[in-house]
Amino acid sequence: MKLFLLLGAINGFLAVALGAFGAHGLEGKISKSAIATWEKAVNYQMFHTMALFVTGLLMMKIHSVGVIWAGWMFFIGILLFSGSLYIYSTTAVKTFAMITPLGGVAFLIGWILLGSFIVKHV
Repeated sequence: MKLFLLLGAINGFLAVALGAFGAHGLEGKISKSAIATWEKAVNYQMFHTMALFVTGLLMMKIHSVGVIWAGWMFFIGILLFSGSLYIYSTTAVKTFAMITPLGGVAFLIGWILLGSFIVKHV
């Protein structure tokens, strides 16, 4: 539980820092389309940062393997989805964009696992 709360805090910090960097540090250096991609990465990172916090808080109440896996899927999703979009938006190397859907699938699995836990235990 503590691990997912800590991962949430770290990712929250990074989302804010990377959002500010995108808005101020990348302006004029990459295309508007690439900035939009960067912003999408920041948004999804922050949304799933909140999911990490929810996971950690739920684990304080009920310890469940499903919730643990949900937390890992959210974290893996952040790495693959947002991470690949950050790299793609600054390099334009399409290989990185091909990784993004894997992160999206990890997010979906995380939400399914979290929803399943809620139906069973809350």
